[in-house]
Amino acid sequence: MLALYRGIGWGLKPLLPAFLGRRLKRGKEHPQRWRERLGVPGLPRPTGPLVWLHGASVGESLALLPLVTALRAARPDLILLVTTGTVTSAALLGERLPPGALHQFIPIDAPWAVDRFLAHWQPDFVLWTESDLWPTILTRLKARGTPAVLLNGRLSDRSFQRWQRAKPIIQHLLECFSDVLARGEEDAARFRALGALRVQAVGNLKLAADPLPVDPVALAEARARIGDRPVIVASSTHPGEEALIAEAHKALLPQFPDLLTILAPRHPNRGPELAGDLAAPCRSQGAALPDSGLYIADTMGELGLWYRLARVAVIGGSFIPHGGQNPTEAARLGVPVLFGPHMENFRDESEGLLAEGRAERVSEEGLAAVLTRLLDAPVAPKLADTSEGNALAATLVILRPKLPQA
Repeated sequence: MLALYRGIGWGLKPLLPAFLGRRLKRGKEHPQRWRERLGVPGLPRPTGPLVWLHGASVGESLALLPLVTALRAARPDLILLVTTGTVTSAALLGERLPPGALHQFIPIDAPWAVDRFLAHWQPDFVLWTESDLWPTILTRLKARGTPAVLLNGRLSDRSFQRWQRAKPIIQHLLECFSDVLARGEEDAARFRALGALRVQAVGNLKLAADPLPVDPVALAEARARIGDRPVIVASSTHPGEEALIAEAHKALLPQFPDLLTILAPRHPNRGPELAGDLAAPCRSQGAALPDSGLYIADTMGELGLWYRLARVAVIGGSFIPHGGQNPTEAARLGVPVLFGPHMENFRDESEGLLAEGRAERVSEEGLAAVLTRLLDAPVAPKLADTSEGNALAATLVILRPKLPQA
């Protein structure tokens, strides 16, 4: 099966530049760096032992940042190469990676692209995150004898069921890792059931991540414009959820006539369509924050701004059978969090916030009532998250003896 997969990768080689060109036109690839996706290096390789860290997109990148900083401090002799797969994550890392750490886009998982990437970068140690398993990359690393560790391993209900149906292949891929460091005991048990060699539950690295960044000028301007008006932020929403939020907003207007509800869709390209459907101003079209009503925040990298304005955050992907989105980013900024019944992808995070009293699970029918109660309550000071970074500390203890030597 894996041989067939690799064969397809070779067969598609002539078509991939055109495919990337279409993605480039849609803003899905970097206009100057898209060749990195073909394994073409964008930077020279410095001399010395190189650790390659990979995070698929923004959330995984944020989780890696504290680890990158800690490794940089503990082992300044190491070259730290971080790869991601999205333009947004590249922009984020460009701003937040510590000096000396490098960023590249991960190559497409085709043999010729992966081989070109590995031949140039020659990684000595690899740190992968969550469940973004690329067969060609992992098997090529194993064939080269490059040690690899899976960090922050997580398996949603859906992924676990799907992977069980392909257990021989998944086990083969998991055996490419010397260790799997899972977020919690349930994730650890699932990785063991799929055949991972050495599995430990060390906690969630995302809880050690820095708060979402914000442009201080944009924040000051937004706060001056909004004043004391109540603000709800519905983040990472999916189709069908925006109408639910709009109905809840409408139900709240008699009691909160100056209410501002900011909708930040999971996929920003849906913004103009939502603006038309909901008759709401749209940030990507240059609209400023309105005095009240709905506002479509369809830009990338500004969720830190919206959360800092919010009295309440409603987490998208949780009112439909999607599995939810990350609730910890809002909670870390001291914002009360609401989510629906579907938080399977973030089970540990959501259960932890529920236990701490920083989140509530609500039904569609009960959303407006809970929002009313929270908006009617006295405004509490926003307290920063006080997580002690135990997951980061435990991860470092395990990794230190495995790191390559100069």
